[in-house]
Amino acid sequence: MPPKRLDPREFFSTTRLVIVAGKGGVGKTTVTAVLARAAADCGLRVLVVDLDGKPTLAELTPGLTHLSLTAPSALAEYLETHGLRRIAKRLASSGVIDVVSTAAPGIDDIVVLGKLKQLERAGEYDLIVVDGPAAGHAITFLMAARALLDTVRGGPVHTQAADVLELLVDPARCQVVLVTVPETTPVNELVDTAYALEERVGIQLGPIVVNGVDEGDTLELDGETDAVLADAARFRNGRRATHRRELARLDEVLALEQMRLPLLPRTGLTSADIDTLAQAIA
Repeated sequence: MPPKRLDPREFFSTTRLVIVAGKGGVGKTTVTAVLARAAADCGLRVLVVDLDGKPTLAELTPGLTHLSLTAPSALAEYLETHGLRRIAKRLASSGVIDVVSTAAPGIDDIVVLGKLKQLERAGEYDLIVVDGPAAGHAITFLMAARALLDTVRGGPVHTQAADVLELLVDPARCQVVLVTVPETTPVNELVDTAYALEERVGIQLGPIVVNGVDEGDTLELDGETDAVLADAARFRNGRRATHRRELARLDEVLALEQMRLPLLPRTGLTSADIDTLAQAIA
């Protein structure tokens, strides 16, 4: 059965917040930039968010509104809204986030998710695309709300957790997009993460994005006398065979629609490359 390929314009109309997650090295930030650019090309008002304070995402999405959201900054804002405006910044800069996180595991994640909830509720943007945590942290990040509801019985933290969980389980408000490359280990990790998020968090998954796909026919080697070209062709054929195998396996084990990004034969992608990839999925 051929994979279910999704028109991204259809996906963008189904939700307001997209959290992109994937194993390190699969191109999660690239995919975040591509989805944001493709949505903007469809005429949507787009906010692109990073959670690590690094400039890469902003550099890949010039012209789009960008927000760098970290746990200390989100905590500072949270404290300000609860009557601690005068000391909020001092507390955040002094490492209080580590102390709070130790006392109440998940609180750093919940303040970040709470800010995303606030942005989604405000309605200023048609789509918010978040460069989320790596796959291993994605599960604990998205489970923070449910965990805190079980441990904090009342007060503003409980209310925040309840509001965040309400956001996460409503696919019209939030969906998670998992990213992989067509190789064995990343595909295995994506499958494990997909089942964990659906079963333990109750969140709806959006389409899978398979990044760096080398699609094409097998290159013919008959009559090739140049040893270098022959070796290059054999390498390309081997990679294409691996990609076909892993794509077929992914189709079998996960009943999710897919978007595929072609392999670009270079490193250090630029915003122009993001434009190219956005057009490729559209």
